Parts: sequence; structure tokens; C-alpha cells
Amino acid sequence: MKGTKTKKLMTGVLSTVVATSMTGCGNQQSLPPEPDDPNCDEWEWEAEDGVYECEDFDSDYNGYLFYAGAYYMTKSKLKKSSAYKKYRSSKSFKGGFGSGSKGGFGG
Repeated sequence: MKGTKTKKLMTGVLSTVVATSMTGCGNQQSLPPEPDDPNCDEWEWEAEDGVYECEDFDSDYNGYLFYAGAYYMTKSKLKKSSAYKKYRSSKSFKGGFGSGSKGGFGG
């Protein structure tokens, strides 16, 4: 009987893994191209804000957010930008986890 319980348990675990994997496939997002800026060589997409963040430890801009050709030290400074406000209110902005952010980078 132990073999039957183990087999059922493993089948359930594998089914969950496969279902989870397949669910993730539908959430792939089309990201805008990474910025081509000489001040930063490593970028990470920040889906919640819909912008890139510099992840280059050798750069003076490491940790800064980048939008429309400009660096922002903090999210609050980014959110005060008139260009970013316009972007956030546009239909092209679809920020947030699992929203499938597409386009609208403006950089």
C-alpha cells in the first residue's frame, strides 16, 4: 500500500508543477529594448513601474531608474516627471505584477 500512496502523491505533485509551468507561459511579456546608454551596461526591467533600472555596479547610476533618456535616483522623482506621468496615464502603460507590460518605454 505504501507504493500506491507514494505514487498518488508524486502524481499530484507533478500535476501541480506542470499546471504551474503552463500557467506561466501565458504571462510572458514583450519588453521594450534595453536602453542604449553609455553610462550603464546592465539593465533590469521594473514591471511595476514600466521602466528599466541600471544594475551596473561599476556605474555612477547603479540603482537609478531610466525613462525617456533620463536617470531618476528615486521612484518619487521619476513619478514627478511630466513625461512619466503622461506615460502612466496612457493606454500603453500596463504596469504591475502579471499585467503583461508591453511597449510604452519612451526611451
